[in-house]
Amino acid sequence: MLFNSLAFLIFFAVVIALHYLPLPWRVKKVNLLIGSYIFYAAWNPPFVILLWISTVVDRFAAGAMSREERPARRKVLLGLSLLANLGMLSYFKYGNLLAELFTNLMNPLGFEYTAPELSIILPVGISFYTFQTLSYTIDVYLKRSEPETSFLDFALYVTFFPQLVAGPTVRPYQLIPQFKEPRTATEKQFVWGLFLFTWGLFQKSVIADEILSIVVGDTFNAMYNITAFDAWLGVLAFSGQIFFDFAGYSLCAIGIAMCLGFSIPNNFKSPYAAIGFSNFWQRWHISLSGWLRDYTREVIKLILDYSPEPLSITAHSYV
Repeated sequence: MLFNSLAFLIFFAVVIALHYLPLPWRVKKVNLLIGSYIFYAAWNPPFVILLWISTVVDRFAAGAMSREERPARRKVLLGLSLLANLGMLSYFKYGNLLAELFTNLMNPLGFEYTAPELSIILPVGISFYTFQTLSYTIDVYLKRSEPETSFLDFALYVTFFPQLVAGPTVRPYQLIPQFKEPRTATEKQFVWGLFLFTWGLFQKSVIADEILSIVVGDTFNAMYNITAFDAWLGVLAFSGQIFFDFAGYSLCAIGIAMCLGFSIPNNFKSPYAAIGFSNFWQRWHISLSGWLRDYTREVIKLILDYSPEPLSITAHSYV
């Protein structure tokens, strides 16, 4: 279900109507959770099972780690979370590639092996919610945070539909506390949220998908030699298309969440105004680059058992 589809507008209207009915807060959270599952199931219903697996495994692993003091057993529990999440991510994203690579390695050694046709369909948003749930279990393992006591709040954190399929990638401390108390948008917040949603749709649907995509298509699919000016125009259009497509979708997510009374972090900060590559990655897809900065080294160390000492990263150092 795309943000720029009629189906989503109907879905969003229903979610908003239910959210602002005079219902108990727990019922509203259940409505948001069910709505999030419906939103994701609109892409491919069986893939909702992957969300359930991530939710149940990480909830169990984090809870058990908080009660376990023996380092070896805590590492096994974290390994369970890593195996489940990274295993699913690796299979769906790289299963065909790994099968082909294995075939290419076996045949020169004299083994007649043909990899089966896997026909893997990539679940939408799997990278985003995988990183999101891993940040939760890694933080609990490193004792940077306590495990969430409410299964409903944690399940909603994993599946919150505005940022489920394309980010921003939200940390537990940024979103879970917002589920604790009833939240609705003020009139000003609601209007501003609708504006951000509309502006994001315009960036994605009009600027990226209609205007710049035509220039990119004519340039890169040209059947004749083009001038240097046209080539540069095509490159710049492609850069703009990527930005407005991705940033527009993130802006829609921020606006939708704001209409419901929730706040999720900004994901882009004028990246093409950056000075140098390092500054660029501090401005482009901020939530993902921040996650990679804070957690990639930790994951590698934990997998390889490189060092027993965790990095000293606190919530205040997060982007």
